[in-house]
Amino acid sequence: MAAPVTTCPPAEPTRVAVLGYGSIGTVVCERLAAHAIPGARLVAIVNRSRVGDAPAPLVTLDAALTMCDVVVECAGQDAVRADAVRILEAGRDLVVSSVGALCDDEFALRVRDAGPGRLVCTNGAVGGLDLLAAAHDAAPFDEVLVRSTKLPKALVQPWMDAGQAARVRETQEPLLVFRGAPSEAARLFPKSLNVAAAVDFAVGRAGAVSVELYADPAAELTRHEVEASGPVGHYAIRIENLPSDANPRTSAVVPFSILRTLAGLTRQPNLIA
Repeated sequence: MAAPVTTCPPAEPTRVAVLGYGSIGTVVCERLAAHAIPGARLVAIVNRSRVGDAPAPLVTLDAALTMCDVVVECAGQDAVRADAVRILEAGRDLVVSSVGALCDDEFALRVRDAGPGRLVCTNGAVGGLDLLAAAHDAAPFDEVLVRSTKLPKALVQPWMDAGQAARVRETQEPLLVFRGAPSEAARLFPKSLNVAAAVDFAVGRAGAVSVELYADPAAELTRHEVEASGPVGHYAIRIENLPSDANPRTSAVVPFSILRTLAGLTRQPNLIA
């Protein structure tokens, strides 16, 4: 008699709540609702304001934490600072897209000590971080420069006075808007320089990273250039992304970077459809 055939029951899908339903969160929710990631199911959306025709129930964060396994942050640095520790202490994993919030050392320590949930950062609009991290592990870099170039309207900030804002908005040629450390870049340009923070984390936050931000009226694409030099090599990475139609401060690729990170956390990891 043939041995009975045994099969393993299918794994339960990873239940996902999305924090933020703006230009990034909308795309993430739509793709999840369309089953773009095998093994992931959108169960809740947390947003400060009411929205119509959402593909999942709009609930409070407390309610979402009772419904989900993973929270995906698409709401900005303020939301990370306000909610990350609570999410992790509830035992939920947290995918962070606004990694600049973690440039605050005191807050980063609080997040590190929180749990049992896991925090996972996305690469966002930049690539090559695995290579930079590997090179740093071999020997710390001597210097790393992150140079970002965006349309002027994307770089006008609420803290700028009228003269500063006009100078950026009305420039007719490439204009250096900021030069400094990643932590200061993330604080002053919270929706524009998460890339600098991601590079900083990749190279171990050794103090070698400097940031330059340019406003260029001819910048049809958002450009990020990373130049790194150290004992094991010299690296130059150039990335040009289309800005999001809904929000020129972010790149259109960002929600798809988030989805790919989420795919690695599902119980049925696979390529994004």
